[in-house]
Amino acid sequence: MSLKLAISRRLEERLREESEKAGVSIEEIALEALYKGLGEELDPSEKAEAYKGLSEKYFAEADTFSDKGDYVQASEKLWGAVALMVKAVAAKRDIVISSTETCTALS
Repeated sequence: MSLKLAISRRLEERLREESEKAGVSIEEIALEALYKGLGEELDPSEKAEAYKGLSEKYFAEADTFSDKGDYVQASEKLWGAVALMVKAVAAKRDIVISSTETCTALS
């Protein structure tokens, strides 16, 4: 399922600040905030599905940038897509990735 929200510039900037601080995407921060705001917890399968969906979105965006010849943006989107797919696998296994060292737990 996909949902688009219109948010204020101030809220967007706050999400951007938090995402940079945490080293994750804005979408991840927004998703966590929505769940917390609703008093819900993301179970591992929901988290994996969310990461998978974001990965697919980034992959499609990379394809678009590549078609336009913007290989820098395409590579950044591909990097994000791969990172989110790794997070999806980790979430399925109920592993939280907070650093590159955590990735060794997946092997």
